[in-house]
Amino acid sequence: MLHHADSDTARWTALRARDARADGTFVYSVKTTGVYCRPSCASRAARPENVAFHATPAAAERAGFRACKRCKPDQAPLAERQAAQIAALCRMIETADQVPTLDELATRAGMSAFHTHRLFKSITGVTPRAYATAHRARRVRGELAKRATVTEAIYGAGYNSSARFYEAANGVLGMTPTAYRAGGRGAEIRFAIGQCSLGAILVAATERGVCAILLGDEPEALAHDLERKFPSARLVGADAGFEQLVARVVGLVEQPQLGSELPLDIRGTAFQQRVWKALRRIPAGKTVSYRDIARRIGAPRAVRAVAQACAANALAVAIPCHRVVRTDGDLSGYRWGVERKRELLDREAGREAGREAGREAGRGAQP
Repeated sequence: MLHHADSDTARWTALRARDARADGTFVYSVKTTGVYCRPSCASRAARPENVAFHATPAAAERAGFRACKRCKPDQAPLAERQAAQIAALCRMIETADQVPTLDELATRAGMSAFHTHRLFKSITGVTPRAYATAHRARRVRGELAKRATVTEAIYGAGYNSSARFYEAANGVLGMTPTAYRAGGRGAEIRFAIGQCSLGAILVAATERGVCAILLGDEPEALAHDLERKFPSARLVGADAGFEQLVARVVGLVEQPQLGSELPLDIRGTAFQQRVWKALRRIPAGKTVSYRDIARRIGAPRAVRAVAQACAANALAVAIPCHRVVRTDGDLSGYRWGVERKRELLDREAGREAGREAGREAGRGAQP
């Protein structure tokens, strides 16, 4: 039993709130029932005089108490057990010759198909099918780099039909498998480097639309980033028509509300695209947390994955990951530097405040 008053005060606070964050830090026993529980246990509250705190389940058992059958304090927390179940299903998908059906996954997990689908999406952020598709896409990229032919790569990645892969190849790779295997050879990417209020800016586009907006201090470093992504692509310098597109991108930096008018070539996993779509719905001048975005896409536990998707965004400002902050309001990281993130947010907030002040002044001037 613990005897520190300060510690007991904190434990009582967690116990009354049924705070799951305290699970694993202590357990409590109830003298009248002879059981011990987690702080988050939903059992009816016990009288304070019947409660004792213990550092570990083993300590509670040495004191003669047995584990609660409801909250199972002698096992790993529910969230950890569920995460382990889904991790096992992910490994099953990754090692299977054919994509397992939802019923097969549910049987492996010992759950209903509905509960398996819901839990998988809650933890990973995507459905089992989308996860399998993304995994195969990664395998194809790896196989294309080491196989002698594209066909060998497709079958090596687990596709039973090359036709089925080719149906989705352009969306998965952004180009034909042959062009991807050649490092983008044959793909034309137009680009230009200019200056904006945030420093150097590189704008690159395919025939679909803008595929990269990179910010930095050194123009040469931005060009190298593009070259590393497509080492054999045909990189075409700007012409007069492309300069107009660059001007529109620079205008986006100065006026974020114009973002929806830019044609974009957005490439990423199914989960990343869901995150990026949610980011584009955040109004200029507003911020949300990574947790908010996770909830909006229906994956409340995927906060870390949301942060990773924001970091993978290659379309600065057009996909406004700068509008996502930590729950406590801290700016956290930003691919192009926290100072740029702060400048963008200050600028947007200032403009919104200015427009509101103008509207207030207009209302005040009315007779």
